[in-house]
Formats: sequence, C-alpha cells, structure tokens
Amino acid sequence: MKQITIKDVAEAAGVSKATASRVLSGHPATSPEARKAVEAAAGRLGFRPNAQARSLRNTRTQTIGLLLPDVRNPFFGDLAHAVEQRARSFGYMTLFGNANENVEQQDEYIDVMLSQRVDGVIAAPQGDGGNLSQLLRSGVPVVFVDRVLDSIKVPSVSPDNSTGIHDAVKHLTARGHRRIGYIAGPQSTSTGRERLRSYKEALAATGADTDADLIFLGDFQAASGAEGARTLLDLANPPTALLAADSLMSIGAVGVCNERGIAIGTDLAFVAHDDIDAFTLINPPLTVIAHDIDAMGRLAVDMLMSVIGGGSPASHTIPGRLIVRGSTPEFEKERQS
Repeated sequence: MKQITIKDVAEAAGVSKATASRVLSGHPATSPEARKAVEAAAGRLGFRPNAQARSLRNTRTQTIGLLLPDVRNPFFGDLAHAVEQRARSFGYMTLFGNANENVEQQDEYIDVMLSQRVDGVIAAPQGDGGNLSQLLRSGVPVVFVDRVLDSIKVPSVSPDNSTGIHDAVKHLTARGHRRIGYIAGPQSTSTGRERLRSYKEALAATGADTDADLIFLGDFQAASGAEGARTLLDLANPPTALLAADSLMSIGAVGVCNERGIAIGTDLAFVAHDDIDAFTLINPPLTVIAHDIDAMGRLAVDMLMSVIGGGSPASHTIPGRLIVRGSTPEFEKERQS
C-alpha cells in the first residue's frame, strides 16, 4: 500500500506543499481556510504526521531569514554581508531572499522562510499585505531594516532620510545651483516617500526652483535612473545639478551622461545616494549621501536576537552625512542667464 505523504495531502487540499506542512506541524502562519482544507484532506487520506518531525516545531533551527528588495543594488549587497557576518557571530546561518522590488516574489520567499522554520526574519518590506501579514501574525520575531511600514509597529533600524538630502540641496545652492533635478524612489516605500519630502522641504528652505517638472519618479532600479536623467536633461530649461535617491538609479543616470558626452563635475553637478565603492572610481568621484551600512546590518541582527530572546528593543535611525567630492563644482553664473 502506497504511503500517504504531505505532497498527497497538499494536492488533495489544493494548497502548496509548504502550506500543508505548516498546517500539519501546527504553525500559526496559515489561514483558517487552508487549515480546514488540509485537515479535511489529511483525514480523508488517513495521513499521520511523523511524531519526530512534529516534535521539532518547538526547537530552534539556528537560522534567520533576510529579505531584501534587490540584491543587484550594491547597498543591499553590503547590508546582506553585514547581517550574515553578525549572525554568524551568534551561531546563526542566514537564508537570503531577493524580492526584486516585487510583492509577489517577496511572498514566495516569506513562504519558504516560514516553511524552513527560521527563528526570525530581518526584512526591508515591500508592502503590508500578502504573506507579510502572515509572517507578522505567525509569532516569528521580525525586525525591519532600511524600510518601515507606518501601519505596522515592529522594531526597525532605518536610515535618516532627511539630513543628507537637506545638506545636499544646501551644498548645491551654495555653489550657485538653482535648478536641481531629482530622481525619486517609488512612493510605495518609506525611503522613497521620505527622501522626496525632504527634497521638497530643502528646496523651499533654500529658495531653489521648485518646478514640478524637476522631479522624476523612479523605482530604485538602474533603468529608471537612466530614464529620469533623459527626461530631466531634455527639459527646455534643464537642471544644472542632479540628485538621485539611490545607488542603482545613480548608476543609470551617470550612464546617460556618459552616452551624451555630458561631463559630470564640469557640465553638470551630481549627487548620489549611498556611498558604494564604484562611486569613488568615477572621474571625478561622486559626491554622495552616506550611511553606515555595516552598523545598520549589525544592529538589525542584534535587535533580532533580542526579540528572539523575548526582548522588546527600541527602533533606531542611522545618521546620514554628505561626503563632498569632485562631482559638485561651483556653478558658472553666466550659464544661468
């Protein structure tokens, strides 16, 4: 007689194998509908969970999940390294998930992490629905990193998205720039919204031009940075300086400048967000808004370990600072007339 497996139960219940496994192991991160369907299918098929496997649900796996928006972004690559190394110091291994700036892909990785019974999750969230809601209801310890959700209160470590933007705009206006183009991040993320708001506040405070056409809404990926640069540079009255809200969009924008023969630091001032190594290799090196990524990653792990141990750590903000390099020259006044 064929032995009934979890796969058989999942097919009979019309759910994934991972969902069936969570229901049968008593994991809380399942919907009432899924529990009812799986339990009914298990009863019909006569499935009995292995007692040894069932006993494992009360033990720790010594793994944590790390869910990041886009592993191609050097900022998140550095953050992942910091998290992984700090987790190892606690005896934990890290299971990585790349959301690719996509809620559906995020959901798939959350499902895997719950199935693998990670002891906690560090996440830069894409949204507050889907499997993220299941994760937060499951009781698995969670810490947000880089991004937060206003509607959800969990411990978080995030960058100061205001100071660096304000300092960059003040720096550019002090050097004679009034038309400062801004390539913004997606307004579905806390970082995208906060940085755009700070840019608008900084323009108002310095008296720089506040034309709406100086703002291009990107998506934190290189292609949108390139599209943003083309759109802004093609204006009838183009900006004399560009500010991009993350490293990938900065890379895309710099590529367009190179294609058009626009000399950054001579023809155009440029400020990038995030201090990645590549920006020091460009000639001239880029002025950047920097945060201590290593400190952010290590602190996120420390906070997660506290939550796993039953603690309630306070949220933290990592200060931002402007690092001035050769890409932000004095603006020639006669070019403005």
